Amino acid sequence: MGRQIRVRGGTLAVALVLGLAGCAGGGAGGDGKPGGNPSAKATGQPTAKPTGKAPAPAEGGKAAAGDVLPGMVTAAMARTRLAGLKVAEAGTMAGYSRDRFTHWAEQGDKCDTREVVLKRDGTDVARDSECRAVSGRWKSLYDGVAVNDAGKLDIDHMVPLAEAWRSGAAGWDAARREAFANDLTHPQLLAVSASSNRSKGDQSPDLWQPPDKGSWCQYGRAWTAVKSDYGLTVTEPEKAMLTTMINTCAP
Repeated sequence: MGRQIRVRGGTLAVALVLGLAGCAGGGAGGDGKPGGNPSAKATGQPTAKPTGKAPAPAEGGKAAAGDVLPGMVTAAMARTRLAGLKVAEAGTMAGYSRDRFTHWAEQGDKCDTREVVLKRDGTDVARDSECRAVSGRWKSLYDGVAVNDAGKLDIDHMVPLAEAWRSGAAGWDAARREAFANDLTHPQLLAVSASSNRSKGDQSPDLWQPPDKGSWCQYGRAWTAVKSDYGLTVTEPEKAMLTTMINTCAP
């Protein structure tokens, strides 16, 4: 995601370099950079022990009709998972560095995670011999902006690396952090406009919400799924806003 806007505490995360999805422009994760406990059970209860392994895909790891991200959960499941998350104050940023979350990982055929996400999230995407997207069409989920130039896209980490650090990832090993930063199976990476990504920074949902309220249902479900799958904590204000977002989903 764009540059870090605030510091809320300290815990970061690493996720999964699994599956074949898409990789997008020179962006980063929700902390202004590209940006995990073992798999959560179907009940939505997170497991907190960091193992370096990536969690299993949520609900099959495939995008459902109407969703743009893989591994999404239904609104009902998102509410169950949100209720199961541990509520805690945000940790500190002590020891945090974006470099502790290795990205973008090589995915084969000269493609890295960014290029995979660009291909996955775009329409009619053409690549050069180095796997770089040279043309295509994208729609940014956060602000609804249509983009025809991959260079104007960032690859956002739904749960920013710095936010993950503050909520549990500080205790992960390097392998788990790399997995988190390159997760192509869960709803953690997506191509969005650079301006929306950088506006988000490393902020949690109580401090930043997508300007296009039509995206709140997907945003709230995706954020909740990632935090549940990786055993990360939430704050009370964060949980309240996630509830508001999930409640925008159609019955």
